[in-house]
Amino acid sequence: MNIRKFAVIAALGLCTAGTAWAKDYKVGQVEVDDLWVRASAPGQSNGAGYMDIDNDAKAEDRLLSVTSDAAERVELHTVQTENGVSKMRQVEGGIALPADTEVKLSPGGYHVMFIKLKAPFAEGGTVPATLKFEKAGEVAVQFKVKPASHNPGMSHGGMNHGAMKH
Repeated sequence: MNIRKFAVIAALGLCTAGTAWAKDYKVGQVEVDDLWVRASAPGQSNGAGYMDIDNDAKAEDRLLSVTSDAAERVELHTVQTENGVSKMRQVEGGIALPADTEVKLSPGGYHVMFIKLKAPFAEGGTVPATLKFEKAGEVAVQFKVKPASHNPGMSHGGMNHGAMKH
């Protein structure tokens, strides 16, 4: 193989490799990836969903709601600790997405609560949903169903301030 052909093949490989870092979903200036839920345990009627949301806009946006046919009701929740006891609370008015910031919905912080599941979340499957943003609009997504034991770690209030861009 001559050097010119090698260079072209290598360049194409680099371009293709770069797509592995692309976000799963994009609407307006908002990118969403790493959407997941845990597989349901027997008899479990609720489930929690998690994701990373990257607001590339120069202005704040807001995740207003999530809808899904997989549950009777879907709400945005957070975990609050009061007197040493952690409790889930519904988030009123949506989740703020500051400009040029990534917000992580993760265990121990912000999350999507699927209430009264219509069918158990089966490991290896997906859960369809629609995310509604105040400015960016709506985007159809799929949450991947991970093993019930999946636990990537606890968050710090659901906000990753270290991800601010410059």
